[in-house]
Amino acid sequence: MYNSVTKGPSSFQGSSRMKSCITNAVSNFFFEYETPRQVLVRSKRVGVVCRLIQLGVLAYIIGWVFIYEKGYQSTDTAVSSVFTKMKGVGYTNVNGEERIWDEADYVFPVQGDSSFVVMTNYIITKEQKIGKCPEIQHPNSKNSCSSDSDCAAGGTERTGHGKMTGRCLMDSKTCEVLAWCPVEDDSNIPDPALLISAENYTLFIKNSVNFPLYKVRRSNLVEGINMQYIKSCLYDPEKDPLCPIFRLGDLVKMSGYNFSTIAREGGAIGIVIDWTCNLDYAESECCPTYTFHGLYGDAGEKDKARASVGYNFRYTQHYMEDSMEKRNLLKVFGIRFDIIVRSEARKFDIIPTLMAIGSGVGIFGVATVVCDVILLYLLPKRHFYSNMKFKVTELLEERPLDEFTEVSKEEELIDGRDLTEP
Repeated sequence: MYNSVTKGPSSFQGSSRMKSCITNAVSNFFFEYETPRQVLVRSKRVGVVCRLIQLGVLAYIIGWVFIYEKGYQSTDTAVSSVFTKMKGVGYTNVNGEERIWDEADYVFPVQGDSSFVVMTNYIITKEQKIGKCPEIQHPNSKNSCSSDSDCAAGGTERTGHGKMTGRCLMDSKTCEVLAWCPVEDDSNIPDPALLISAENYTLFIKNSVNFPLYKVRRSNLVEGINMQYIKSCLYDPEKDPLCPIFRLGDLVKMSGYNFSTIAREGGAIGIVIDWTCNLDYAESECCPTYTFHGLYGDAGEKDKARASVGYNFRYTQHYMEDSMEKRNLLKVFGIRFDIIVRSEARKFDIIPTLMAIGSGVGIFGVATVVCDVILLYLLPKRHFYSNMKFKVTELLEERPLDEFTEVSKEEELIDGRDLTEP
C-alpha cells in the first residue's frame, strides 16, 4: 500500500561536498593570504628604464613634494587687523594766504583704516553759494552758446555744474546755470604740487595676525621693538626691515614712482605685509616682510591723451555767513595707500605626511606600466613575455577537473624555467 522512498548515496555525497566547499571557503578567507604572481625578467634595457623612472619619481617626491612644496606640513591662513597713523605737518602759501595742514586735514578717512588717501595737491573754490552764474567754458563743451535757444531750460550736461536756466550770457558766450556759484574751474592743476612736503610725512603701521589652527598670535611689533626703538627707527629694507614706521617718499620710491610726478595728479600704491611662517621653528622667527607695488598711475606716463590719469576726489566745508549757507569746495589730488595682508603658516602634520608618502608610492607604479608596455609591445620576445605574464583559463563548467590537475603540473615545470629562454 505504501511506497518507501530512500535517498541514494549520491544525494548524501552532494550535500557533504557542498558543506565541505563552504567550510573550505570560509577557512580560506580568514586563514589564507593571496599575493600577486611576479615574473622576473633579466633584461638590461628594461631594468635601466625601470630604475631611471623610479629615480625620477623619487626625486619628484623628495625634491618637489617634501622640500619645495613642504607636503609634510599642514597650512593655515591668518585672521588679521591693520591700524595706521600718519604724522607730519604741511605748509602752503597760495596767493599770499598761508596755511598749515596736519594729519586731520590731509588724511581721508581719519579713522586709521587699512585703505586711506594722503592729499598732495588740491584746487580750492572758495565762498560758493547757490545762485545763477555762467557755466565754465571747456574745449568741446556743450555750454557754448550764441542765443537762448542753445541753452535748453531745465536741461543739464553730464560734465556741467548745475541746471540750465535757458539764458545765454552774451559776454561769456556760455549758458547760465543754477548752481553753487562761482562754479569750479579745475582746468589748471598746480605744478609743482602744493603739498610736496608730504614726501617727509611718516606712516606708522600696526598689524596683528592670528593663526587659529595653531593658536598662534603675532604682531609686526615683534620681539626687540620697544618704544625707544620706534621713536628713532625708520624703515629700510636692509638696515631696519622690521621697523613699522615708513617715510612716504621712500614708499613711493620703492614702488617705482617719482614722488613729484605722482603728487601732482595722484595715484595708488599697495603695501603688502607678508606673513609666511614655518612654525616648526620658534614663534619668534615668524616675522613680517614688506613689499610695495604701484597699483595706479605711471611715473613715466607720456601719453597725455590717456583718460582719467591719477587719483582725485572732492569734498566740501560748509558754513553759514549772513544767514546764508556757503561752502568751500576742494578738489583733492592724493596718493591712495592700500595695505594688504598675505599670510600662510605651516607646521608638521602626520596626516599630510602619510598622504604625500602614499601618493608617492602610487606614482612608483608608473615604472611598472612603462616597462610592461616595452615588454608586451616593443621587444622582439614580447609574445614569450605575454605568455609568462598572463595565464588564460576556461570556466570550470566547460573543462573536467582532471585537466586542471594537469595544468598545475605544467605550472610547476614552468616555474623552474629561465624567462630569458627563447
